[in-house]
Amino acid sequence: MSHTQLKSAVNASARTHRVKIRSCADVASGGKLPLMAPIARLTAVVLDCPDPHKLAAFYGELTGWQVEYGEPEWVTLNTGTGLRVCFQESAEHVPPAWPDPTGPQQVHLDLSVEDLDAAEERVLALGAVKPDYQPGETWRVYADPAGHPFCLYEEG
Repeated sequence: MSHTQLKSAVNASARTHRVKIRSCADVASGGKLPLMAPIARLTAVVLDCPDPHKLAAFYGELTGWQVEYGEPEWVTLNTGTGLRVCFQESAEHVPPAWPDPTGPQQVHLDLSVEDLDAAEERVLALGAVKPDYQPGETWRVYADPAGHPFCLYEEG
């Protein structure tokens, strides 16, 4: 079933059952459906790696995020948005093999850039690796120095 056929079927069902379909934006902007209070707020993303200081330096150079806290086995970068990205030493860290369908990529970060070609040149100079397989045309996949995949894309 195509997207258009599915949308038509949902709307026909809504008319039959006299249900008004609302988008999340409708609800959030004052619709009549109640919003539940969130249980939690995301404050940090933590990446395991063999060398937290090396990986924090990589992401600090890539994004401009500043070191907020550091210990020999842990570094916290402050993004300036209320979210922190942390790096935790893990001697047993096994990087994901992307794009290997037999193993998960675990987690990846999507980062917007102004100029994809210029950003690629800079991340490669910082130590990122660009896999041969690239699944899209409007974004590019890289691996950070610890092997975590991340994507760069032009926003807008």
